[in-house]
Amino acid sequence: MLTLTVALDVRPGHLDDFLTAITENATRTFTDEPGCLSFDVYQDVTDELHFVFHEVYTDQNAIDAHRKAPHFAAWRSAADQHVVPGSQINTIARRLAHHS
Repeated sequence: MLTLTVALDVRPGHLDDFLTAITENATRTFTDEPGCLSFDVYQDVTDELHFVFHEVYTDQNAIDAHRKAPHFAAWRSAADQHVVPGSQINTIARRLAHHS
């Protein structure tokens, strides 16, 4: 299992269009891609333009398939318009977890 974390900032004045685009991408990713186990979008509570995505995939092949999906291409096009350049993307693997 691999997790992608993406941290980004939305351009001022683009929040509504960004939310439409990421909602479509996250929903299509989770419902259409069997290798996607979860896709969560978090918004900073003190900075409404800062977001973090937490995406969990079965393996690297699932991430590669995601990046080739048509809805991902549409997302990338929207992100180019609505997101400040310089997003941070990390691929991480779980080593320890505690849940309640």
